[in-house]
Amino acid sequence: MKKLISEQLVTYLEERGVEHIFGLCGHTNIAVLSALSNSKIKFISTRHEQVAAHIADGYARARKTTAVVLSHLGPGLTNAATGVANAALDSIPMVVIAGDVPSHYYGKHPHQEVNLHADAAQSEIYRPFVKRVWRVERPDLFPQIIDKAFQLAASGRPGPVLVSVPMDIFSMQVDTQLFECLSRHTRALSAPSIDDETAERIVRALADAHSPVVQAGGGVILADAAEEFRAFVDHMGLPVAHSLMGKGVLPDDHPLTLGMTGFWGTRFINEKCRTADWVIGLGTRFAEADCSSWEPEYTFSFPPAKLIHIDIDPSEIGRNFPVAIGAVADLKQALSVLNRVARRLFPKGRSSEALQREIAAYRANFAAEQVPHQGNDAYPMRPERILSTVRAVLPRDAIITTDVGWNKNGVGQQFPIFTPGSILTPGGFATMGFGAPAAIGAKIACPDRVVVALVGDGGFGQNPAMLATAAEQQVPVVWIIMNNNAFGTIAGLEMAHFGTAFGCVFRRDGEPYHVDYAAIARAYGLDGVRIESAAQFKPVLEAAVASGRPCVIDVAMMNEPVPTAGHWNIMDIYSPDRRVHHAAVN
Repeated sequence: MKKLISEQLVTYLEERGVEHIFGLCGHTNIAVLSALSNSKIKFISTRHEQVAAHIADGYARARKTTAVVLSHLGPGLTNAATGVANAALDSIPMVVIAGDVPSHYYGKHPHQEVNLHADAAQSEIYRPFVKRVWRVERPDLFPQIIDKAFQLAASGRPGPVLVSVPMDIFSMQVDTQLFECLSRHTRALSAPSIDDETAERIVRALADAHSPVVQAGGGVILADAAEEFRAFVDHMGLPVAHSLMGKGVLPDDHPLTLGMTGFWGTRFINEKCRTADWVIGLGTRFAEADCSSWEPEYTFSFPPAKLIHIDIDPSEIGRNFPVAIGAVADLKQALSVLNRVARRLFPKGRSSEALQREIAAYRANFAAEQVPHQGNDAYPMRPERILSTVRAVLPRDAIITTDVGWNKNGVGQQFPIFTPGSILTPGGFATMGFGAPAAIGAKIACPDRVVVALVGDGGFGQNPAMLATAAEQQVPVVWIIMNNNAFGTIAGLEMAHFGTAFGCVFRRDGEPYHVDYAAIARAYGLDGVRIESAAQFKPVLEAAVASGRPCVIDVAMMNEPVPTAGHWNIMDIYSPDRRVHHAAVN
């Protein structure tokens, strides 16, 4: 029996357990949309493809699944590219299915084809950042290709893949047996682990170390290994530093949590890492932001320190630092072995009350430094007061999305996260415009949890059309806009090094330009409140969370830099003869 590929594709996705598809219509994908109209899969229509990709990204992170994006050709695919690249650099599994020009028109430059330098080149646009690109050349190959796409997206180091499908192939018929036989193939691959010998080397090295430190990355969350991770560090008594992407892997109120390293890390945390004699990196790339531009006098120093590195991606092991013990493994499997071996070698476990007292004292001092700012009644508000108020209102397991700027850097440094996987942030690509739409995806994925987007006005202004999707789908996210009328972090950099914030602040006729984002939200049919005083913020936020409705809260904020003792080598590039970082911009 033969049926249309578009119809069989939808049936295949249903059988895989796909519940949502995110995207935007176009003349190349309407055969698929037509098939979806009779499906139990819910199509989440957006007003821009970048919004679709970011929503899908947030959904995949919160649901711990592979997201599906449906795109049009040409401008649709290029619009989505930033969101897909963001997912790629944060190792988020995603299958992008894109319509393409009819196969018999390749090279003739039909409507919206990308072919200025190479015929049928649309799929090549994604090749530098996705795990693989397929361009479907024959209808009978499509079933195998889509199955391989899902397998590759979720296996090894996860990430997006692209399947580019000529629109005529969507409308061709193939034998149903080609799809039906796919059901005999496994839907999940067993992940690699480590052997007991390697685990024993690792455990003994950490046990014999004078000042060991764990550097935890987002790979622990991706591997769903937070429980195994906590058991290991508890048993071995290891202090835990983390990358931005690793925030929350161990609750911020756990007695062994140090905090975030690197650019926006504190001196205490960075020094603990710099002076460690053994560091074990778990699911982290040791990226520039987390390692103070890899300069040994600030965060990590290899040598003299020795590094143990476990990651699912072999290309990351030794990329930035020499490794004494390296293992390619899934972290959930590896940590299970490490826990078993650690309990065999040290049945009673290991701990250091002195270390825990030191960490507690540091936290108390750091918290005390924030108290004056958190209680400041000034308006525009201090950013520290915004963050502390949000933390006080939200439940421990609330999902937070951030963007870039104060909201991301300040949250990483100052905002406690208590539930693993509850902070979604654009780490690898640092994409402005991620946080606001990603919150929609997270709420769709976890409808019973509170979801709040903490974003700047620069980031929110990138993709405000995502409010239409929230209204149409009735997704009750709360967006808190930390509004300083600027691309504040960059403005602070330019001011510190060049004495001006030209091109970074929002002005009209020389005066601050205020966009009424609350009014925009109301125009879309959502709730919107513009805060007028510091005292007003908390009751408005409490009401928004309790309402079960989508709501935008616009909060005027001082443009103050995130305090940091970390280092970024662009400071040396801009001001080689001065020690400057960021400056306040009024």
